[in-house]
Amino acid sequence: MANKTRAYILIETSVGKTGEVIESLRKLESMATVDAVTGPFDIVAVAEAETLNAIGDLISDGMHQIPGIVKTITCLSVTYHE
Repeated sequence: MANKTRAYILIETSVGKTGEVIESLRKLESMATVDAVTGPFDIVAVAEAETLNAIGDLISDGMHQIPGIVKTITCLSVTYHE
């Protein structure tokens, strides 16, 4: 069985919109976790999907349609072998 593609998504929200954005993100099927955080970003989300294309669709068709998201940075998980 193949491993799922995992992405860590750093999200900046509009002032006062973090709670609403979290609720909307949690409704997306591929979201494994969605957490409010401190620091330069407001939310860190972990998404898992079968393919890299599915992660791309989640971000462009799902996340970027959510009001209150100002900026995202997506970090794909990679497998490291020594």
